[in-house]
Amino acid sequence: MNEEYDLLVAALREELAQYGEMLFLLDQEQEQVVARGTQDLLDTVGFINRQSEMIREARHLRGEQQRRVAGLLSLDSEATFEDLRTALPENYRILITELVNENNELLQRVQSRARQNHVLLTRSLELMQKLIGTLFPTGRSTTYGGKGKVLREALPQRVLYEGVG
Repeated sequence: MNEEYDLLVAALREELAQYGEMLFLLDQEQEQVVARGTQDLLDTVGFINRQSEMIREARHLRGEQQRRVAGLLSLDSEATFEDLRTALPENYRILITELVNENNELLQRVQSRARQNHVLLTRSLELMQKLIGTLFPTGRSTTYGGKGKVLREALPQRVLYEGVG
């Protein structure tokens, strides 16, 4: 039985490591947005997408192990960590509770950083659209589609420089 508990601890640690890696990548993305490092930013976005998949896999494996331990403790397969906590042996109860808390805290930091980056990227896009609008005025107002999103307008096909002849 201890082996199953150890596997749950290992799965929680792996999930924690994956969240840590995601936070690192999101910090990197934020620095690149501020520094306007476009190619590096594109690379980092690719790394973030791959890391999201790794987090999904780590969470899935942790969930499977959580269900196995719940079964060993004669609990419902959908038992929460709070349910497990009361049934686990004392030495594992403390360790698993701390790992769950650390995972939750790190997940909240990842979510917060992702929201910050989204705001930064959205603001950068708005500024770029404003700049393009200044360079290529269309005289049109913003139009919204049926789903409430701003419709993108194609840039006008104008020559930037017309020779005086």
